Amino acid sequence: MRINFLFFVVLARTVTMTLGATYQRSSQLAGQSFLDAFSFQSISDPTHGRVTYVSESTAKADGLVSVVNNQLTLRADYTTKLSSSDSGRKSFRIQSNSQYKTHVAIFDIAHMPQGCGTWPAICQGFVPFEVGANWPNEGEVDIVEGVNDQTPNKCSLHTSSNCTMPSSRSMTGTVDGTDCYAYDNSNAGCGVKINDNKSYGPQFNNNGGGWYVIERSSSYIRIFFWERTSGSVPSDVKSPGSSINTSNWGTPAAYFPNTHCDFSTHFGAHNIIINLTFCGDWAGSSSVYAASGCPSTCVDYVNNNPSAFNNAYFEFNSLNIYQ
Repeated sequence: MRINFLFFVVLARTVTMTLGATYQRSSQLAGQSFLDAFSFQSISDPTHGRVTYVSESTAKADGLVSVVNNQLTLRADYTTKLSSSDSGRKSFRIQSNSQYKTHVAIFDIAHMPQGCGTWPAICQGFVPFEVGANWPNEGEVDIVEGVNDQTPNKCSLHTSSNCTMPSSRSMTGTVDGTDCYAYDNSNAGCGVKINDNKSYGPQFNNNGGGWYVIERSSSYIRIFFWERTSGSVPSDVKSPGSSINTSNWGTPAAYFPNTHCDFSTHFGAHNIIINLTFCGDWAGSSSVYAASGCPSTCVDYVNNNPSAFNNAYFEFNSLNIYQ
């Protein structure tokens, strides 16, 4: 009986650690098809940034969105000096028209916004997440997020109460908080810092960008990152086809299991959100901004230095989604 018990313990542990599955492609997006799969949100910034989120028509008229050589570029205004009475620097916030639960999304990113005062993000949540009365009950997953060019990238979950992450788990990133409840710790969430300074900001851009991937299942969320010049990018990430097998991708950069968090009650169907704000609750915090080595105050800098945001843009090669 003891031999059989040990056998089943070892077998159970092996099954637990064997993560991944095969998925079929549901969306292949690049250039115009990428843009068509999303809608602009011209709303007040829920993070209280020095920003004006514009409509698609305004973005096109002002040159804040473009499709060239099948690449989608989303940028902030970098020509207008703002007065204190202006509403904020014009920028973008787009949401996917579709929602997702179990899925994999592969973001091939050539460039992300950079500059003092910037706060770009690629995340997933229930729309109108962050602005609706139901937030954070459906959960939020931050895939790409950072401020003021400070590396590395931070991935986080933000949830309703009674959701935590273990302090030790199988991933290459570093734990940066284990309490996912949005109303604890000033909404820091349960985060993981990617163990690669080329995962964010100017270093990401100077290296040609890379791939960010989220895999969400009923029992775990995994986030992967590969630099553009990495020799270990899986072939089905580098050249996405009709199907993928995530069990072959190795250890993720960030791993969020459901061992101390009931995913069925903490995460609903999510939209993909891509946005760029300035200053606000995180980037504009006086202590955070000063620690970044950025000049002046955040709001003054964003108001008076439009040319500093010439590189404040996302450039996407593609987005492939599998379910």
